[in-house]
Amino acid sequence: MKICKLQTLKSLWTLKPPCRTFHGHPRLLVSDVHSQYEPVRRGEQEIPKYFNFASDVLDKWSEIEKAGKRPTNSAFWWISGNGEEVKWSFEQLGFLSRKVANMLTKVCGLQKGDRVIVVLPRIPEWWLVNVACIRAGIVLSPGTSQLSAKDILYRLQASKAKCIITNDTLAPAVDSVASECQFLKNKLMVSKGSREGWLNFNELNQPADHPCVKTSIQDSMIIFFTSGTTGSPKMTEHSQGSLGFRPLLCERYWLDVGPSDIVWGITDTGWIVTSVTSLFDAWALGSCVFVHQLPQIESSVILNTLCSFPIDTMISAPTLYRMLVQTDLSSYKFMNLKHCMSGGEPLNPEVIDQWKSKTGLDIHEIYGQTEAGIICSVSKGMKIKPGSMGKAAPPFDVQVVDKNANILPPGQQGEIAIRSKPVRPLGLFTEYVVTQPFHTLFWFLSYSLHVMTPSSYHVVTVVKAFVVLSDAFSSSDRESLARDLQEHVKKTTAPYKYPRKVEFVQELPKTITGKIKRNELRAKEWGQM
Repeated sequence: MKICKLQTLKSLWTLKPPCRTFHGHPRLLVSDVHSQYEPVRRGEQEIPKYFNFASDVLDKWSEIEKAGKRPTNSAFWWISGNGEEVKWSFEQLGFLSRKVANMLTKVCGLQKGDRVIVVLPRIPEWWLVNVACIRAGIVLSPGTSQLSAKDILYRLQASKAKCIITNDTLAPAVDSVASECQFLKNKLMVSKGSREGWLNFNELNQPADHPCVKTSIQDSMIIFFTSGTTGSPKMTEHSQGSLGFRPLLCERYWLDVGPSDIVWGITDTGWIVTSVTSLFDAWALGSCVFVHQLPQIESSVILNTLCSFPIDTMISAPTLYRMLVQTDLSSYKFMNLKHCMSGGEPLNPEVIDQWKSKTGLDIHEIYGQTEAGIICSVSKGMKIKPGSMGKAAPPFDVQVVDKNANILPPGQQGEIAIRSKPVRPLGLFTEYVVTQPFHTLFWFLSYSLHVMTPSSYHVVTVVKAFVVLSDAFSSSDRESLARDLQEHVKKTTAPYKYPRKVEFVQELPKTITGKIKRNELRAKEWGQM
């Protein structure tokens, strides 16, 4: 299997003391959860050897809560849209997650280091399972509800998962491939009903006495499957440090919220953005995570929710904002919305302008990758520059480099290079890359074309398809055909892989041997020809 590029370049630059630049964007510390790591942020102490997000962050917030030092708002707030509502304090989150941790270890027999595939929609159980796995040292691998039976088979086999947790919608797909998965021992279904061969998550009541396991900051915590440029999805592993401890170093750099804020991340539970925005970073800052089940994304539901609930911060993909600005927003008055963020792909300048004119709110763009989490962001107070995803977020140094890892001057296109003194190498991939020296300087080279402006703002490009029509389609409506092609790609590959732009051309530039000159297409797109 192909391994994503990870280059070790020890001699490029002198490594700065870790995290010394974090206070270039000064913030007030929000609690003892953060203040105990202030010496680490200043580079005066080493990163701790042992760390567990459940015991060292969530349980600490529970103690602060019980001491009356945190606002009275919930830690977790879920609504179904049909009148159902769930609210948990940090104390209740701890109580319930310990019960689930006992379920996984005592009933399912899972041990520290075992892997679990979790494919659930936006329901409270998804958050409980996440925290329970962290407590027990079980490695969780989330998946989107759009997975097919073939996708599930691949993930079960590649990860060697011993357990899968899903709902009754996907249970038949799991059953159709389970016989081919030699490591799969348990199947848990979150459902009001029952199914032969499955344990019912809701019926396995366990005591709440689970002791949190001792985990190294480098212990594996989550495995995401990320689509590569070739072949099947690649496994990307994150440790207790790379996702759990990192928010304590970043503090409020990109997600500027605190214990009194309510954060709504409108994203799929299968992607890292949900783990970052609606679990690790929000809870590290003591905020309330708001969740709407949203079986379907509808403009009216989103807007009415913003009008009915005191949500401070909304984070979503550009697609949602494009949909919302097409609605007459004059009749909607948001209760408390102050900060809007967008990530996943660049946002059209006209959408940014329309949202601003209709709501008075800016959209701050963020950029990240499954391998590293949030890499760049347009933080509060930064000037909004359409097409830019802002500046590098701690602890990353982001540059644009050529194929030899030479830093390119502003305005030149190249690959994104991300450097850090990592808690663990930024990504561990399928057929894991083995990188031992903890203090080695790492560059992770992405496959995205990228440009950095003179003011250090980063601009990412999107996928564009250049299409040559045969005679049979030459008279077709171009807009309709472009939509059809995009829908075809969504259905045959995955919804998130489709080309955002489609241009019909008479011919493609080719070499004498027939290879497409992609550099000419890029140059034309950037107005360099």
